[in-house]
Amino acid sequence: MEYIKIHTDFIKLQQALKLANVVGQGSDAKAIIQDGLVKVNGEVCTMRGKKCVPGDVVSVSGELYDNGEDFTFEVE
Repeated sequence: MEYIKIHTDFIKLQQALKLANVVGQGSDAKAIIQDGLVKVNGEVCTMRGKKCVPGDVVSVSGELYDNGEDFTFEVE
């Protein structure tokens, strides 16, 4: 599992995906979130403005990757 460190109380899901290098642009993050390819703490999340706090675990569906494996990171 990867980790992203934040220096605030929370980070929006869309920003977390960019910080973790899952996507390059906010529009890409918006698309995969709206398509239901992102889970926060094991539940599909379609709210790009969802506030992620330290301890939250974000998973991105392996459908986006050649190896087919989910990419998971935790907010610290």
